[in-house]
Amino acid sequence: MKIRDKYTCPLELTHDITKGKWKPIILWQLGKGAMSLARLEKDIIGITQKMLLEHLKELTDFGMVAKHTFEGYPLKVEYSLTERGKKILEAVTIMQSVGIDLMKENGMDDILKANGLIE
Repeated sequence: MKIRDKYTCPLELTHDITKGKWKPIILWQLGKGAMSLARLEKDIIGITQKMLLEHLKELTDFGMVAKHTFEGYPLKVEYSLTERGKKILEAVTIMQSVGIDLMKENGMDDILKANGLIE
C-alpha cells in the first residue's frame, strides 16, 4: 500500500495503514514480543501465510514493524514492533479494552476466559 497524495486529516492516513481484519491483530501479537512468521501464523487463527506476509510487508513499509534476518542455516526471520508500532499498539490496546467490555455485556465471558483475557 502506498501513501496517497491527499488526506483530509492525519487519522485518515493512520486508518489506511492499520485498516483491515488482520493488521490490529498482528500488531497485538507482536506487542507480546518478537516472533517468527511461523509463530505468528500459528497464533493468528484463520490468517493465511500469503495474507500475513502481505500485511507484514505493509506494516514494515510504514515503519510499524521491523524485520530482522539472522545469519546461518536454516534462515531465521523475526518480526517485532518499532517505536512507531509500539505507539500504535496503545490505540489497539484501547480498542481491545472496548471489545472486552462489549463482549462481557453480551454474555461472551467464555470466549474471553478461553483466550486468557479475563479470569
